[in-house]
Amino acid sequence: MSGIERTLVILKPDTIQRGLVGEVIARFERAGLKIVAMKMMAPDELHFHKHYEGIGQLISRWGEDIYNVTLAQMTEAPVIAFVLEGIEAVSYVRKLVGTTDPKESPAGTIRGDYTHITRGYSNPIGSTLPNILHASGNADEAGLEIALWFAEDEIYEYKTAAEAIVHGHIPEKKSKN
Repeated sequence: MSGIERTLVILKPDTIQRGLVGEVIARFERAGLKIVAMKMMAPDELHFHKHYEGIGQLISRWGEDIYNVTLAQMTEAPVIAFVLEGIEAVSYVRKLVGTTDPKESPAGTIRGDYTHITRGYSNPIGSTLPNILHASGNADEAGLEIALWFAEDEIYEYKTAAEAIVHGHIPEKKSKN
């Protein structure tokens, strides 16, 4: 049975530099996802290496050059990391975000609405790929990423006013009188 999950989202420097933070966060909140942790930070190279290679295997999959360009992009301004919670949150957030290559992201997704760069353009010239945000790729990755970015005491348990509505409820059986 699928249930409540947590996933990591990182708003990349281009999101902060373009002033899109509120718009992007609002998209997740409007979808009924709950923010259970959030912080702005400027991680060092070691932190990003643990994230991109230790968990994501970026060097192994795409090579050292792509990793170095990604590292340069991620360290040019602060990032905002947050944890979202919701029903099947990992796959739902990925659906809202769109694909890593914005060209492949349909209109209506965050990447489809806020960026148009492509790997076909950026990779050959050694350019960054300002694609707004990072979202965990699967539940295992989400768990590892959340543990890297947040201490347990930085993640909060609470109820929202809309949670019972967003998560649905089992109707009471009406008795026949």
